[in-house]
Amino acid sequence: MKKSHTLKKTIIFIICVFLAILSVMPFIIMIVNSTRSTTEIQQHAVSFIPSSYFANNLKILLGKSFKPSVGFGNSLLVSVGVTALATYFSTLTAYALVVYEWKMRDAFFSFIMAIMMIPAQITMIGFYQMVYKIHMTNHLSMLIIPAIASPSMVFFMRQYMVPALSLEIVQSARIDGAKEFYIFNRIALPIMKPAIATQAIFSFVTSWNNLFTPLILLTDQKKYTLPIMVSLLRGDIYKTEFGSIYLGLTMTALPLIVAYLFLSKYIIAGVALGSVKG
Repeated sequence: MKKSHTLKKTIIFIICVFLAILSVMPFIIMIVNSTRSTTEIQQHAVSFIPSSYFANNLKILLGKSFKPSVGFGNSLLVSVGVTALATYFSTLTAYALVVYEWKMRDAFFSFIMAIMMIPAQITMIGFYQMVYKIHMTNHLSMLIIPAIASPSMVFFMRQYMVPALSLEIVQSARIDGAKEFYIFNRIALPIMKPAIATQAIFSFVTSWNNLFTPLILLTDQKKYTLPIMVSLLRGDIYKTEFGSIYLGLTMTALPLIVAYLFLSKYIIAGVALGSVKG
């Protein structure tokens, strides 16, 4: 019996290592290709041995009107703003759905579920027309403010909050004279940290990699985000420098890796909390 249990653990460990290697391999290939020339990449697309063309790729990249500092600053501003607004207001909405009893609560939650079924691309034409009429194109705020309404995040937060937040604690705080926003900010938010961290990663990554909406709303090069700048690297009609493109992709991906490493402990805490409750 013990031997069978050990064998099962060994198989699970091998599978986990294999999946981890598959997950990390694209990032390794991307980073290695950022040090290789276009000819090397065309001859052998997959390689794990770095080359010596990193400085040349960087020179080509900066020579294509690619401004990493501008793109990084715009992407960081938009992603942090979207993440902050989406997580806070989604948690606040979920708090209202869980803690308060009001007449249209179930209907409102059903409405949120229905909105989740509508693809964002369908509403983009109307959204662009509205932004154009109020003369807010080329404003990064138009990429940030709509994040206040995030139906999928509200659904996730509400499902997490139902078992995690005790209504008795809320009632006790009210009896002690605490105001509603104080209860939410000092009691509900700390309890929701694992869920907030999980959704913050997804929201940050989605916003950072978002190309569709910025490409429609932004025409000023000073307002371009990193994904737009990287997408324009393939616009050279004479020759596509794949090494510089991979370098641009590497610059785009590094902040996401840092954000995950910073918030991963909260995700692990959330998984552990869920397993204890189960």
